[in-house]
Amino acid sequence: MPAFPIYAVRAQFPAISGPASPPVFLDNAAGTQVPRMVVDAVAEAMIHGACNLGGRFSGSRRAMDIWDAAHEAGADIVGAPSPRGITIGASMTALTLHISRSIGRLCQPGDEIVLTRMDHEGDVSPWLLMAQDRGLTVRFVPFSTESWQIEPEALRAVMSERTRLVAMNYASNMTGSVNDIKALVKIVHEFGAMAYVDAVQLVPHRLPDVVELDCDFLACSSYKFFGPHLGVLWGRESILEAMEPYKVRCASDDLPGRYEVGTPQTELYAGLTATADYLAWLGSETGHAGTRRERMLGGYAAFERHETPLTLRLIEGILAIPGTTIHGITNPNRIAERVPTVSFTHETIPTHAFAQALADQEIFVWSGHNYALEPARHLGLDEDTGVVRLAIAHYNTAEEIERTLAALAKVVG
Repeated sequence: MPAFPIYAVRAQFPAISGPASPPVFLDNAAGTQVPRMVVDAVAEAMIHGACNLGGRFSGSRRAMDIWDAAHEAGADIVGAPSPRGITIGASMTALTLHISRSIGRLCQPGDEIVLTRMDHEGDVSPWLLMAQDRGLTVRFVPFSTESWQIEPEALRAVMSERTRLVAMNYASNMTGSVNDIKALVKIVHEFGAMAYVDAVQLVPHRLPDVVELDCDFLACSSYKFFGPHLGVLWGRESILEAMEPYKVRCASDDLPGRYEVGTPQTELYAGLTATADYLAWLGSETGHAGTRRERMLGGYAAFERHETPLTLRLIEGILAIPGTTIHGITNPNRIAERVPTVSFTHETIPTHAFAQALADQEIFVWSGHNYALEPARHLGLDEDTGVVRLAIAHYNTAEEIERTLAALAKVVG
């Protein structure tokens, strides 16, 4: 197995390779840095593809080519059989708020939806609003603080013949835990309900496969996996075609664009395609060949092997600091059941004090609830102070982890 080309990878990212002493980016769960090829693709599209869609002239045709390519890239990212199921929008939250209105029209007053105590607010509030609008009953499924996952039997316990939708995350943006989505989707379908999966925190580290998962919707955000500020939503085509889209009257009713509102951010769409190409480039650099999806899978396998020892070291180092508690999986034997997002609290030192001390040393981390309101409440944490959250990406190094651990230890004294 070839060594992970960490220095070649870091050279791709201007924010990391440009400064003489770059910051340590451990804020990746909130948003990642972007490679040069994404920056260049956005700039090129703003120069040569800044026309609107639907015209007969060359500039418009170039913009349409960018639009088509972005949907194909989105399909490759989520493992969709066709770009027809891909909807691109401003963010995962914006897409979920938008599509929830169409999904709500499939429900009747008294129907039920199931949410989880593990989810980011972007996969909670849209459904609460939908339930309010449509007169639906909301049920919550807790996550286990022993396994740090949604247990299948806990989900089954809140399901009924009136359940119409279950919204759940693939990986937690607070604890880093990865759910067994395939098993959970199977239970959802046993009750005839739809499964809506928030994969925002998974896709920076692993590629989903919507066909294998058999889910009905899956959403992610490209700015969380080295791309521009966009959201990508895949939906089962039969459901997308059956639902009524919220759109202006003269907009196309065809897939894949019937749920995309207004003029697309063409330059960002170009950046999405370049993001997929970057991930495929990484696969090629690590000895993988084949289709873009196959090379992307190879790249992901390579940087998972790189991220794993960094995550283990980060967990080990935080646990060695007196007074700390990690909220998430710490067992090295279960490292495959989490992404490299590690959150902790200290028994006496406020979370924001850690974040400020690290910020003073150009180490970027987050503190607070990070829009994980339900997990914070479930864990009995103060919603304002929440946790200190450190999130590794494949461009981080062992030296950066050691520098961060030393800074954390200094805060404790």
